[in-house]
Amino acid sequence: MENNFFLDLNRLDRLGFPEVVYGKNKDTQSLINISQKLLEAHGCAYITRLQDDKFAEIQSQFSHHLIEYDPASGACIIGKPRQIKSDCKVAVISAGTSDEYVVNEALYTLKFLGIEAETFQDVGVAGLHRILSILDTLQKFDILIVVAGFEGALPTVLGGLVSKPIIAVPAAIGYGVAEGGKSALESMLGSCANGIMVMNIDNGYGAAIAAFRILKAIDHKIQQITK
Repeated sequence: MENNFFLDLNRLDRLGFPEVVYGKNKDTQSLINISQKLLEAHGCAYITRLQDDKFAEIQSQFSHHLIEYDPASGACIIGKPRQIKSDCKVAVISAGTSDEYVVNEALYTLKFLGIEAETFQDVGVAGLHRILSILDTLQKFDILIVVAGFEGALPTVLGGLVSKPIIAVPAAIGYGVAEGGKSALESMLGSCANGIMVMNIDNGYGAAIAAFRILKAIDHKIQQITK
């Protein structure tokens, strides 16, 4: 049985970033076929939520390409990440190290897009002095992606202290009612901090794409993407 994949190969020209493959629910052969087409079109392919067993087969298939894989998030970059000319930087901040899988999904997505990023982990509100100690550093970034589980308070705290755009990501981390991330999501949606943006639960990929869209709008150099 032959499967035909109608990929959106014009997305790069239309939106500034190429099509990305969601790997979790696709079989390995489909992922290989799709990745090959993206490599031919753009010189690079990016798979999210890829499982370890599928990665082993993909690594074997594309052994002649540069491959980066993060087991925590399932992010996989095949080929050389995109190169852009920009001084824009994104900070990815997390309340705890348990949020690493979301942080890494955002981080690898930004790397795939050619955006410089830096992480600040385990600076949650349970020890407020930790986030206060890096406020001056955070002001140097153009956009903050803030990941938090439990009650999801960190984006609200930063929203009242830092002037930069904040993209909040609730993580499915916590005990009892916090389990699954819904409490953090509702807390962020109901935040009293003015103008923070909220992604869906665990959606580090969506946060990175949102950051890219904002940066592309304010920095024309980001449109100078090389293949």
